[in-house]
Amino acid sequence: MAVDAISLEVFKNMFISVSEEMGVALQRTAYSPNIKERRDFSCAVFDPQGQMVAQAAHVPVHLGAMPASVRAALDTFPNALRPGDIVILNDPYKGGTHLPDITMVAPVYFEEAGQKRMAGFVANRGHHSDVGGMTPGSLPLSTELYQEGTIIPPIKLARGGRLNQEVIQLICRNSRTPEERKGDLAAQIASIKVGERRLQEITQRYGMDETQEHMGALLDYSERLTRLAIGRIPDGVYRVTDYMDDDGISEQPVPIVVAITVAGQELTIDFTGTSPQRPGCINAPHAVTVSACLYVIRCIVGEEAPANQGCLRPLHIITPRGSLLNPEPQRGVAGGNVETSQRITDVLFSALAQALPELIPAASQGTMNNLLIGGHDLAREKPFVYYETIAGGMGARTTKDGISGIHTHMTNTMNTPIEALEFAFPLRLKRYALRRGSGGRGQYNGGDGLIRDVEFLTPARVTILSERRKFPPPGFHGGHHGETGENVLLRGGFEEVHLAGKETFDVEAGDVLSIRTPGGGGWGEPDDEE
Repeated sequence: MAVDAISLEVFKNMFISVSEEMGVALQRTAYSPNIKERRDFSCAVFDPQGQMVAQAAHVPVHLGAMPASVRAALDTFPNALRPGDIVILNDPYKGGTHLPDITMVAPVYFEEAGQKRMAGFVANRGHHSDVGGMTPGSLPLSTELYQEGTIIPPIKLARGGRLNQEVIQLICRNSRTPEERKGDLAAQIASIKVGERRLQEITQRYGMDETQEHMGALLDYSERLTRLAIGRIPDGVYRVTDYMDDDGISEQPVPIVVAITVAGQELTIDFTGTSPQRPGCINAPHAVTVSACLYVIRCIVGEEAPANQGCLRPLHIITPRGSLLNPEPQRGVAGGNVETSQRITDVLFSALAQALPELIPAASQGTMNNLLIGGHDLAREKPFVYYETIAGGMGARTTKDGISGIHTHMTNTMNTPIEALEFAFPLRLKRYALRRGSGGRGQYNGGDGLIRDVEFLTPARVTILSERRKFPPPGFHGGHHGETGENVLLRGGFEEVHLAGKETFDVEAGDVLSIRTPGGGGWGEPDDEE
């Protein structure tokens, strides 16, 4: 069967369905609310060379970085991955993003004419709510990677189908919530097994050569469509500088500088001039920076192009070594994956808005509002760790208002439902509402942020990693800025203590934490200002 438009579409959807079914298996068998309810995981399919050929619509910051994990597995075990092997890793300097994101990679073999041939790889990544480190949740205000939790270089979790239980025991022993870790790791293994079976079934039905040919054709097709999309952007150099609030250690703003050069059907993204690597934890590994670039170009190309690594071929990404966006080991990176990735996205869209003013929306909230709570559940007599990213306002679009109370850009997770939160943790949600008026006004208004008030039913330690508390999400083309976010602690439920954007602190039973997320920027001048 030769490759044609119909067969390409059939194979595209078959590969996507493998990723999606892996995701369903992972979600339904997971133990933690973070994976089961929030769906903080991602799954993808790769060709035998380690190129991503298909992904499910999961978390963008995971998916763009997962090829680095597969590459790290291949580099660590060249020609040594056999049927039944599973590689596990989370090291941000060897293919990972930040330590809570644990990745599993497995080769898929198919027997044809009495010989076993590699059909490709399947991989998944799940955010584990605690992998050790200096604070519950493993996203501390660290100054080095070692403070953030258990570091797992690429190692074999399974050999020839035999699971190495000692590795699982090591990971669980270093977590505050070992039973939850054990359950989530088992769910990831189950997801890998589902992906293996489904990719084998495709290869069995169509043959190895036909399957491989369509993997390559899909990568080439995405490259062609990406080049065509870049070709529609006016040639030129588009420069922008934006600032992160701080790094959690000092109050100094942290600049991110980009120059996007469009030349024909190729695009160079140069981050030269960006802040040097910081003492705090907001450094973003190179894989995270690449992930943000892939996400933005995917938005420009649109849904016509399959979401795979072919989209990266026309891109040239320059990240100076030792900078915020390509730090040297072993700098802290806990916040780079969640907060810095959002600012990279803002900067890239802002630069492209100069070239495509009728396409690019205003800035969204620009943060994930990471909230981590850990302590001892007195009623259940066991430790607990809660992790949440909180939605905010989407930037106004060029033809309509932004959406209120939604996760945007590099996060694509759900919220933890109130019922699930109160069932699983010694917490009570006092208020969960839109933050009316927080979106920037304009010809089209930015979406509003949220207010999420959490009451503590037991003493706990809390960490907040958030942005846009000092610099608001900008409006575009005369639109007003969105409101900055606020973090407020109500001691005893009454005495207000205004918190920094990045802070770790202790609370008592009866205290209430109010997270008030930023609104999106407005687009175009408001009608009453014309």
